[in-house]
Amino acid sequence: MDILETAAYDRRQRRNTSCALLFYLLPFFLSTALFFYLWTPDSPASIVSAGVKSAPTVLLAAVVLSWNGGQSLLGVAGGLIFSAVGDCCLIWPELFVHGMGAFAVAHLMYSLTFLSSRYPTRSSSSLTVFVFLILLAIGGAYYMYIYPFLQKAPDSELLIPGVGVYIVLITLMGALAIRTRHAATLLGSVSFIVSDIALALQVFKVMPQLQHGNHIVMGTYYLAQLLIAVGDIKAAVDQEDFGKWKRS
Repeated sequence: MDILETAAYDRRQRRNTSCALLFYLLPFFLSTALFFYLWTPDSPASIVSAGVKSAPTVLLAAVVLSWNGGQSLLGVAGGLIFSAVGDCCLIWPELFVHGMGAFAVAHLMYSLTFLSSRYPTRSSSSLTVFVFLILLAIGGAYYMYIYPFLQKAPDSELLIPGVGVYIVLITLMGALAIRTRHAATLLGSVSFIVSDIALALQVFKVMPQLQHGNHIVMGTYYLAQLLIAVGDIKAAVDQEDFGKWKRS
């Protein structure tokens, strides 16, 4: 009977946690809706545009901080803050390299978080390396595909090595997300990669601008950040529950 009561209590706790988390995420959903409502292809670059674009990511960072504490500034919350900086930079085309650098730091912070004790190892290190090498090969093929277009882009002397480093970092983040075996974290990393592929194809003029290209890029981007944030919160909750179980 005690076991059944404990299981029922755990279910209630998880349900209450999910409801509370959904409430905390409401500002994110509202700010995301505001962005898609206000954005148009002809929107001029401005401080207001930068604020509207980065607001959902900043709000996600605040949610992660409120749930996981200040140490998350060196993890997912910090990655979200750097992502918000990248969001602002990408409003102005001449700051593209700066934005890419900010997102590269974000991927590095996500990767370090996925290696932390919050995400216990659920797959062998050899499998993680194998997955990383496969993803790196795919990323390398993609890099070779867009390389001629990078050569034609402004600041090509910075973009050519910069994009290469960026691909390595986002590939590492994707491989380590698979290692965590957290569904939200894994789907978030995949969505981030899809968003960046779509962005690169348009920014570097690999293909004509799609009518709803920005919606594809930003929709998958906000989804990625949401899933990574929720995955990190869930991982922290699971770690806390496991600690309580060990002490009981």
